[in-house]
Amino acid sequence: MGTSAARKAAVTRKRRTAAMKAAATRKRRAAGKKAAITRKRRTSMRSAAPATSTPAVIPMISYEDGIAALEWLRRAFGFRETARLTTSDGTLSHGEMEAGNGLIMLASPTPEYRSPRRLREVCEQARKWSTVPWIIDGVLVYVKNLDRHFERAKTAGATILSVIEEGPPGRRYRAEDLEGHRWFFVETDHA
Repeated sequence: MGTSAARKAAVTRKRRTAAMKAAATRKRRAAGKKAAITRKRRTSMRSAAPATSTPAVIPMISYEDGIAALEWLRRAFGFRETARLTTSDGTLSHGEMEAGNGLIMLASPTPEYRSPRRLREVCEQARKWSTVPWIIDGVLVYVKNLDRHFERAKTAGATILSVIEEGPPGRRYRAEDLEGHRWFFVETDHA
């Protein structure tokens, strides 16, 4: 019985080795076709996307009150709401907004979630690293008319972290939204 088990193990090893060699050969042969297959898959994935030209990177931002955030971001930053899905209790489960040719997604994940502003109230470290006016876990947005955008944000109650500045990467300002998420607005001719 021991030799029978040894023979079976040897056959199994041979089959595994042969299968691995065959897989390696298929992989080498398919290398030339891989780019076309990848493009095809990406194309089919795009067709399921909400827009015809979906950005390559989409920030997904959590808010304690996603509904209020949708309305505030529209009013303060001029974003355009394109999707709003709510749970039975009215909580935002998924929202989408356009900014120029960009897109952000937002939601209220759980009742336990705390926004950056609320986290600073209870966490000394968060309070310390938020004393700088720089963008910490924020989003960069290109806008056409920075002066008008700045005034709109200020009027809507955005926390202005820096007035409009000149220099690389361009005219810009930084602000926090209603829950303390940071935004970096840069003026451009092609927003």
